[in-house]
Amino acid sequence: MTTENEQVRRAEISRKTNETNIQLALQVDGTGQAEIETDVPFLNHMLDLFTKHGHFDLSVKAQGDIEIDDHHTVEDIGICLGQTLREALGDKRGIKRYANVFIPMDEALAQVVIDVSNRPHFEYRAEYPSSQVGSFQVELVHEFLWKLALEARITLHVIVHYGKNTHHMIEAVFKALGRAIDEATSIDPRVTGVPSTKGVL
Repeated sequence: MTTENEQVRRAEISRKTNETNIQLALQVDGTGQAEIETDVPFLNHMLDLFTKHGHFDLSVKAQGDIEIDDHHTVEDIGICLGQTLREALGDKRGIKRYANVFIPMDEALAQVVIDVSNRPHFEYRAEYPSSQVGSFQVELVHEFLWKLALEARITLHVIVHYGKNTHHMIEAVFKALGRAIDEATSIDPRVTGVPSTKGVL
């Protein structure tokens, strides 16, 4: 039996539609172990970075209709990750709630600001030099992040301040996202109950 403080913050989901088939498991308090198998190689790389730098344990197995394009797979993984994050956090007792993280990647600098607020909102400020990285459509970064914020019910601001290499810029975003979620969801021993004057998040 585990006490409240020892409770494992973990959730998993299976989502099957006519477009995708996804199994995803997330442990918030992990060690950076990633098992990522999707049909979108660039997303595999980004999720691996997100997991390592956020110190989560994340397992993703996903197949999708990539013969059309990568859109449905990327979008649905964002949905599943958001839903498992929300479930794993439970009533959010004791969390720090907020985080503001800057991450450089060579010439690129990204900032991710989070409020685990139960109020989904997404702001995105990024201008990339190219519209694709390999076969990956850069516009899908927005789709992934927006669905993650919506389903996790967090306020998420993502700003890419500058950069010249699109891969580096997106990589900085995913590293910053992992670090920001890790910080915002970490337990602060000074917090009693839920960190809100409303008494609920």
